[in-house]
Amino acid sequence: MALFQRLYSIYELIRPFLDIALLAFIIYKGYELLEKTQALVLVKGAGFLALVYGIAFLLNLTTLRWVLTLIAPGLFIAIAIVFQPELRKIFMRLGQTDFFRPNTIVNIGKLDAVVTAAELLSQQKRGMLVVFPRKVNIKNITDTGTRINAEISSSLIVAVFAFDGPLHDGAMIIQNGKITAASCLLPLSERQDIRKSFGTRHRASLGMAEQSDAVILIVSEESGAISLAYDAKLYYDLTAAEVTRKLMELLDKGGRKETLQSSGQKDSSGEGEVLVE
Repeated sequence: MALFQRLYSIYELIRPFLDIALLAFIIYKGYELLEKTQALVLVKGAGFLALVYGIAFLLNLTTLRWVLTLIAPGLFIAIAIVFQPELRKIFMRLGQTDFFRPNTIVNIGKLDAVVTAAELLSQQKRGMLVVFPRKVNIKNITDTGTRINAEISSSLIVAVFAFDGPLHDGAMIIQNGKITAASCLLPLSERQDIRKSFGTRHRASLGMAEQSDAVILIVSEESGAISLAYDAKLYYDLTAAEVTRKLMELLDKGGRKETLQSSGQKDSSGEGEVLVE
């Protein structure tokens, strides 16, 4: 009995710290999730309305408070309708993400093989779409393709994408140091402000980056440009060195959120980050 009392007293001592730590973890993960699904604008709008209501309450602005109270129920319904795609992405990520899954580690030699294949296909102007999953489970995407479970090699990747074979269309999935599947179907982005010149391959990569935390490597069949998509953004026309560096950062270090702009590279006014025209 004395042991239980001692344990309870220890728990009471650490309970406030545990409470704050769990709350901070939830807030951090929630912010990270909102930022990656581009729903941060929703939170900013809600925060602005809350600020206006707080000012009205403090200054006793009865008319403004009455109007805000009157439109609040309809406003919540309108937000749910307008931001339905973003809310759906948030709940999808909550259901798929394993927060305690270890970071994806990619061997530098295997990564070089993928980038080398991308360079070769770029020179031939053959399309390529490779998905590197991170913490979000994409088994539903993998199941749409053909299981391969092969070792990574540039010759195999080129053979899959260079010719119009049965595995040419769709995306290749590279996970746990192996090519797990090919000819997988990716969700298309629902954005209306993507460049008109972008084809299905770029729209699919952006859709995948919107609905998961995967990193997608794209080679354009029209221009031969090599691009990366991650965190709901598309970085267009990169060099092989830039692609290798970003893949190492994003896959080896758990998706450290660095943009190409922060390292002094191309910006959205040129051919760096491209979402809208």
